[in-house]
Amino acid sequence: MQLPVNIPFSQMLTRWSSILNPFVANPSNNSSVLSNISLTVGINSINHLLGRTMQGWFLVDQNSVGTVYRSAPLNDKTLTLTSSAAMTVSIGVF
Repeated sequence: MQLPVNIPFSQMLTRWSSILNPFVANPSNNSSVLSNISLTVGINSINHLLGRTMQGWFLVDQNSVGTVYRSAPLNDKTLTLTSSAAMTVSIGVF
């Protein structure tokens, strides 16, 4: 999507903000990556270091075949993941 440029400045501010604000407000834009986290088979508790309640997470990298899923509610200190195999992962948290 392109931002309109051939409009009066006052309209440009309103139009651009209506296009850009949803992207800026997306919580995943403020994510951190936890690198080289060792997961064991079963439940793993990881300090996410955000200092606030997490809104979500995603795997950035994993070095082994296996299934990883969240097994406890999101909170302000830890991310609890259950892994079906021992592996090292990098996790994006936001």
